[in-house]
Amino acid sequence: MVTKAIKCLMVTLLSMFFVQCSNDNDMESNQNNWKESQLTSGKGGHLLNPVQSFSPKDEYLVYDVRNVGGDIGATPRIERVNIATREVEVVYETPGQTTYGPGVGAVAYHPHEDMVLFIHGLLNCDESRPYGFTRRTGVAVDMNHPSQGIWMDARDVTPPFTVGAMRGGSHAHSWSGDGKWVTYTYNDDVMGQLAEKDSTVGNLRFIAVMAPWGAVEVDADAEGENNSGTMFNMAVARVTENPKPGSDEIEKAYEDGWIGQNGYVKSNGEQQKYAVAFLGDLRDEAGNLFTEVFVVDLPEEMPDLSNEQQLAGTAVSRPLPLKSVVQRRVTHSEDRKYPGVQGPRQWMKSSPDGKWLYFMMKDDEGRVQIYGVPTVGGEIVQMTFNDFSIDTSFDLHPAGGVLAYGSDEKVYITDLNNHETHCLTENIADHYQELHGIQWSRSGKALAYNRAVVEDGKPYYQIFLLTSDEE
Repeated sequence: MVTKAIKCLMVTLLSMFFVQCSNDNDMESNQNNWKESQLTSGKGGHLLNPVQSFSPKDEYLVYDVRNVGGDIGATPRIERVNIATREVEVVYETPGQTTYGPGVGAVAYHPHEDMVLFIHGLLNCDESRPYGFTRRTGVAVDMNHPSQGIWMDARDVTPPFTVGAMRGGSHAHSWSGDGKWVTYTYNDDVMGQLAEKDSTVGNLRFIAVMAPWGAVEVDADAEGENNSGTMFNMAVARVTENPKPGSDEIEKAYEDGWIGQNGYVKSNGEQQKYAVAFLGDLRDEAGNLFTEVFVVDLPEEMPDLSNEQQLAGTAVSRPLPLKSVVQRRVTHSEDRKYPGVQGPRQWMKSSPDGKWLYFMMKDDEGRVQIYGVPTVGGEIVQMTFNDFSIDTSFDLHPAGGVLAYGSDEKVYITDLNNHETHCLTENIADHYQELHGIQWSRSGKALAYNRAVVEDGKPYYQIFLLTSDEE
C-alpha cells in the first residue's frame, strides 16, 4: 500500500515528533519535538476551510472571519495570515454587506498560484432575497490584484438556460491537483423554487465542476440574479428524489474531493487524469438511508456539446452530466454492523497516486475510524484501530502514508504502514474548544487547525500551527 519512499517519510516523522498516548488519552512522558503555536488572536473569528488553506509555498494561511460555522451570509471578509510574521492582511471585502448577504466564506488556496477561491453570496442579497444554499457562487482573487473578485462559475436562472452555466449555488470549492479544474457541491435554485410548489420535487444537493473550457457569457437580468463566469460549469453527479431501494441510485451527492495529484490508473491500465470521489446517500432493500463512496471520471478535453443540452437543465429538471460520464459506486457496506460512511463531517481524500480513497465509518464497537478502499473497487480496509472515536475531519500527508485527525481536542496521526496511532499534542488548555479543520501544509512539515479560544467568557476561532523544533 505504501512505497519505500513513503516508509522512509514515516520513519522520519515518527523520529521527529510522535509521542504515543496511553489508552486513557494521558500523554506519556516521552520527548515531543513538535510545538503548537497560536497564529491569530483577538475577539473575532479566523475560520479555516477544512481543505487547501495553505498557500503554495506554505507562507500564508487563508481564512474567513466567521465565528459561527454556518454564518457565511453575514461574513464580510476574507483574510490571510503570514505564518512567519503573523501579519494579517485583507484579501477581499464584500460590497454593501448586511446581515442578509452577500457574505463570503470557505476559502481555498490554489495549489500553484497566488490565488484563492471562496463562496460569495449574490450581490443582490437583501431581506427578501437573503444569502442561501441556492444563492451563492464561486469568486476568486488573484493576490497580485487583491480585493478584485473574479466570478468563476456562470449563473443563469432565466430560461432557456445556458450550457456551461449553472442555475443555483456553489460551495465547498476544491482545486484539482494541477489547479486547472474546480469541484464543488451544488444546490439548484430553479429546482429549489419548484420544490416549494410541488412536494414531489426535491431540492437535492449534488456535485458539479468548473472546467477550463473557456468563459461562459450569460445575459444580465433585471433582478441581478445572473452572472457570467470565467470557466465552463457542468453537473457531474446524478441524483433522484426517490432512489430505488437496493439500487445504486442516490438522493444526495456531497463532500467531494479530487482523486490523486494526477488522477488514477484504471483497471484497464489507462491513466484517468481527472476524477472526483464523493459521498452518496442511497437506500437499502428495507428503505433505510445510508451513505457510500462514489466516483466519476471526467473527460480531459472538451467534447462535442451539440447533443448535450441536458447540461443546462429545464424549468422542470435539474442539470445532468455529460452522457459519457458514468457514476460508479465504490463501496458496498450495507451488510456491516454499522453500514455506510459515518462520523463527523468529512471530505473525500485519496492517496497522491490516486490508488486509494479514504473516509470514516464505525467499527463493530461503534467507534468512528478511518477506512480505505481501492479507487478501482475492492475490499474496504480499516486504517485506524483506536480505542476512541475520531471527532474531526481528517487529512492525508501530501506524500501519503500518514493520516492526521482529532479527538477530544487532541491532534493524532496514524501510520498507514503499521496502523499505529500517536498523539501530537500534550497539554490542552481548559479554555480550548472545537478543534476543527486539521490539515497538512503543502510540504508536509506542519499541521494547521482551528481552536475556539475562550476570552472574557466567549469562544473565538483562532488558527494554530504545529511545527517541529528540529526543522
